[in-house]
Amino acid sequence: MSSSDIFISETIGTAVLILMGGGVCAAVTFKRSKAFNAGWVAIAFGWGFAVLTGAYIAAKSGAHLNPAVTIGLALKGAIQWSQVPVYFAGEMLGAMLGAVLVWVVYYGQFRAHLTDPEVLANHTSEEGMVDPTAAPKAGPVLGIFSTGPEIRNVVQNLATEIIATIVLVLAILTLGLSDNGKGVGPIGTLLVALVVTGIGLSLGGPTGYAINPVRDLGPRIVHALLPLPNKGGSDWGYAWIPVAGPLIGGAIAGGLYQVAFA
Repeated sequence: MSSSDIFISETIGTAVLILMGGGVCAAVTFKRSKAFNAGWVAIAFGWGFAVLTGAYIAAKSGAHLNPAVTIGLALKGAIQWSQVPVYFAGEMLGAMLGAVLVWVVYYGQFRAHLTDPEVLANHTSEEGMVDPTAAPKAGPVLGIFSTGPEIRNVVQNLATEIIATIVLVLAILTLGLSDNGKGVGPIGTLLVALVVTGIGLSLGGPTGYAINPVRDLGPRIVHALLPLPNKGGSDWGYAWIPVAGPLIGGAIAGGLYQVAFA
């Protein structure tokens, strides 16, 4: 498979992943959305279906859609290390494009939400915060683009992302992904989507389960760049955790596979 084939497939597949995943976050967040306040179960299933759709679209390249998965597969020997930067580039570009498309789809809702006095009042930083474990109030729409912890504890937050990513990548590796990069097949893709849904329901509560560096970093960059009024900051102080955690988790999963299953 050529580098251009990998890049195009991963870009499109990851863009669809973020479009649908970020889209369900937007649908649940905006008061002027028919899915407003649908809750965490809707988000978990929405992201599962997002993975399912993006993975089917990107089947040609093996549908990594996630640098943590790419690292795990490289450690397994399913892809060449020389291909890893190409996968990373497509995944990152796709994540940013997908985030922009979420903004386009919900353009009117973004404008209404970010000029709503009640919304802005609820997201104004509080003076005199004394609880060191409490996360600062995020901007009104940052959660549509990226993840954030409910309790801000670096060790716990990093451990949560590492553990959740190990579960994801180890599940993918043990599904028997072929060494020729053609992926797990239709049934395997469905099972991976169900694993992602399960991770969201079981392990997503503490941090919002990035389990994918570009899923968080690409949209966070887009949040910082988009001309959104009253959007608040992009929480760059936390941003390294949903990048480092999944990369570490993917590497550990690849190592565990080699020790326990290879």
